[in-house]
Amino acid sequence: MREIVLDTETTGFDPFSGDRIVEIGAVELVGHMPTGNHYHQYINPQRDMPTEAFEVHGISEEFLKDKPLFAAIAQDFLDFIGDAKLVIHNAAFDMKFLNAELGWVNKPKIPNDRAIDTVAMARKKFPGSPASLDALCRRFGITTERELHGALLDSQILADVYLELIGGRQPGLVLSEKTGRSEAGITDANWRPSPRPEALAARLTETESAAHQAFVEKLGDAALWKRFS
Repeated sequence: MREIVLDTETTGFDPFSGDRIVEIGAVELVGHMPTGNHYHQYINPQRDMPTEAFEVHGISEEFLKDKPLFAAIAQDFLDFIGDAKLVIHNAAFDMKFLNAELGWVNKPKIPNDRAIDTVAMARKKFPGSPASLDALCRRFGITTERELHGALLDSQILADVYLELIGGRQPGLVLSEKTGRSEAGITDANWRPSPRPEALAARLTETESAAHQAFVEKLGDAALWKRFS
């Protein structure tokens, strides 16, 4: 199963009031494990950078002047995410911006049901507790080492948080009925280990075996060892 953990940075809160995406970061998970494959892109928003937004992510209007427009990177972004589920912290925010940007360049929008919202997951798992990314990092002991938000860094951090929310790096780890090997995501309550085709050879020497037998005899007829000999 392929999933994309994704984050964006923007100029503000509302794409329909003139705000735009300025950075997209995403990391790939396969079978709930990071593959090392990622996507990262800065984007020229063709507008100024409000002070409030700059204080969050530190991305300036000057820095973005020579970066591509969203129209130029839209297809590369869509190709990277493919049909994978998107793991997003506060998914409604990022999906609103992504679909606004895609709509403006006549690209297909992403169905909202493809998004997995880690805020909703955290609130369900820890009712009444803070569900911010920083709060979850503290809960799970994840070191962030960040002073500002960044889309790629935050998506990498979120990948660690998401894996903790679903039960760690190997969720649903059981043994496969057919192979007897560990496989994530397989749940078969009927699986049982089969007998060895041949018994393991004894590792005791004759001297050790005789000494053990003599010790058991000294314990008398009620000795536990005699019940299983």
